[in-house]
Amino acid sequence: MDFEPKWIAWEITRRCNLKCVHCRSSSELEAIEHPDFTLDEAKKILDDIASYASPVMVLSGGEPLLRKDVFDIARYGTDLGFRMCLATNGTLVTEEVCEKIKESEIRMVSLSLDGACAETHDNFRNQKGAFDGTMKAIELFNKHSIPFLVNSSFTVRNQKEIPEIYKLVKGLGATAWYMFMIVPTGRGEDIMSELIPEKLYDEILEWHYNVEKEENELLMRPTCAPHYYRIVRQKAKEEGETFKRRNLKFSTGGSKGCLAGQLICLIDVDGQVLPCSYFPKSAGNVKTTPFKDIWEQSELFLQLRDFKSYKGNCGQCEYVGVCGGCRARSYAMTGDFLAQEPFCSYTPRKAQNTGDSL
Repeated sequence: MDFEPKWIAWEITRRCNLKCVHCRSSSELEAIEHPDFTLDEAKKILDDIASYASPVMVLSGGEPLLRKDVFDIARYGTDLGFRMCLATNGTLVTEEVCEKIKESEIRMVSLSLDGACAETHDNFRNQKGAFDGTMKAIELFNKHSIPFLVNSSFTVRNQKEIPEIYKLVKGLGATAWYMFMIVPTGRGEDIMSELIPEKLYDEILEWHYNVEKEENELLMRPTCAPHYYRIVRQKAKEEGETFKRRNLKFSTGGSKGCLAGQLICLIDVDGQVLPCSYFPKSAGNVKTTPFKDIWEQSELFLQLRDFKSYKGNCGQCEYVGVCGGCRARSYAMTGDFLAQEPFCSYTPRKAQNTGDSL
């Protein structure tokens, strides 16, 4: 595969008005140790990236709408030719926000919905009224014809509501639904005991496969669950058919599981370039090093692209090229980002033959 930056999440603020149980950056309303950078600094970063590549740029956080200049950043990126997107929790969306989204030509907005009812979502987000805020935002996006997708994060706390959330999202007019299997980073480390257990992983992903196979309106993606790409191939082979998956115009553009440091990355509020949003290990800092140099030369990114260096079952798996295991989950749970995917139950053919599966 060609290792080109196709999609960059950009943490333009660490501040957030919610305190979600799984927050990768442990965001608070005040982020004294991680202050917002200036608009001039933002423009320099966009200029630097634009001189090398043209990825989808997702303005993220924290909560990006807490920045008064978020739409100035978006407009500047749009004028440089980037497809600018916005990731928000939805609670701060107003008529004025919608008008500015349109004016700055933000192409897609993502919202979070972690429950089929207010009780579950608000519990997940640690804020009463968060569910109603998201529903109001969706109402406004539909009113203003702003395309949006929904991200849903799952632990055992809310995993029974997966089918209900799917039906809810489908009925709300979303362009896509991304089902996130949580990686325990940031505040997520505090709910380690709530992670979806390995024995349920394939069951949930097979449910997703069966639903997606029949879905012709809503785009669907399991996220941080790279072994889904193995399951898709296995199930299609069993059923003797080709499973054609549709792509969102503003997605990563990849048909592989883990894309961390391969087609995607995150730039945090301090300028550190991380392999993905859930992988807190820096490949370099854009404030001191050109993005091109970090992307092409960082040892971390080069290691992630060397599939032969992966360890355990991942290293000998025939699906390593389409799955790769979640490198962020391996790092979070073992301290070794090259270790085998902790929550994959598949035994590679090579290991089956030799009997040395780990």
